[in-house]
Amino acid sequence: MTKPAAPIAINNAIENVLRHDRGRLIAGLTTRLHDLQLAEDALQDALISAMSHWGRSGLPHSPVGWLMKVGLNKGIDRVRKGQSETRKADDLMIVSAKHAERLDDEPIPDERLRLIFACCHPVLEEKSRVALTLRTVCYLTTREIAAAFLDNDVAIGQRISRAKAKLKEAGVAFEIPDQEVWPARLDAVLSTLYLIYTVGYVSEDESDRDLAAEAMFLLRLLDRLRSDDPEIEGALALVLLTEARRKARIGTDGATVPPEAQDRSLWDTHMIREGQEILAQAVERGRPGPYQIKAAIADCHMSRPKPDWQQISLLYGSLWVHEPTPVVALNWAVVMAELGKTDLAVQKIEALGTTLKDFQPYYAAYASVLGQAGRTNESRAAYERAIELAQNSSSRRFLEKKLQQENN
Repeated sequence: MTKPAAPIAINNAIENVLRHDRGRLIAGLTTRLHDLQLAEDALQDALISAMSHWGRSGLPHSPVGWLMKVGLNKGIDRVRKGQSETRKADDLMIVSAKHAERLDDEPIPDERLRLIFACCHPVLEEKSRVALTLRTVCYLTTREIAAAFLDNDVAIGQRISRAKAKLKEAGVAFEIPDQEVWPARLDAVLSTLYLIYTVGYVSEDESDRDLAAEAMFLLRLLDRLRSDDPEIEGALALVLLTEARRKARIGTDGATVPPEAQDRSLWDTHMIREGQEILAQAVERGRPGPYQIKAAIADCHMSRPKPDWQQISLLYGSLWVHEPTPVVALNWAVVMAELGKTDLAVQKIEALGTTLKDFQPYYAAYASVLGQAGRTNESRAAYERAIELAQNSSSRRFLEKKLQQENN
């Protein structure tokens, strides 16, 4: 350190760290302190110290390393002041001494993978996993997360606080799972990240924080930190192939446009090529899984001159082996109708009526297949129910157009 730093230089340095390295700092502190809330509090204490210390002594060579070291010491101080666990504080001090000498100058290990697996632990319900991941790894504010879920700030803040407390109570280790439990834990991580992507993809919010982009960032990070897992590659390929069609998803009239009717000139060919290459690499590993299959289905939807419905049907048969769920059955039935098996499709969908009675896409799919079967009155009723349950204006507008066609 040389000369004192001006306040504007300190603010810029701190903003840069928070924008680019907050996730790494929280992950590193959590790994060492074994407590997510303590890590966040310790980082906040370190940032306050940085404002005064850097003002006197100048910016450190490695602001991230400085904050990690000071944050670790602040965390230990909090343990000592707030608890009588002297042995725990002493153990943490040993960890601090072990790392302190090199934190100022050497690169900080990227331990966000540990944090992602902790935030997505199966002990938490799905919405809590998503909210906690967005808050701790992506650094979204509580207000931004609440807006994404059409919830209020207080409720989301309480959900995140409860999730942190639950991880602590359950004694969840902030570490990468062992090989024997890796598949089960990875599924929770991928389902969380894909849900984050889906929420962002269909969102009509004009916020500067793009949840779809955040999810792609996390999937790329996961792929980079664990570069040999075909399911991670499959999930990344799936979001890339879906994202490539984003500009064509909404028509000029504000209605959703299905892939087969989209303007292909609006598709991002570079992103499509990247997704296809990643998918091919995943398949070559010879360990098939549901996300690879879903990515292949997305790819087949973009076949020329129309979707390869026969191949899509075969893929849904493979997906059913991995995920025998009502939603997979519903989507597979829609494909059957596209292949001319309309009566069988209606039968399959009606069998799901009780299970999916509150699921909006069920009524949209049922209405479409009933229309293909010539059951117009029933189709209209299903469209009306789908419109009633629609969660965004583009989907509602699409369904209204379909209903209008039925009425004509």
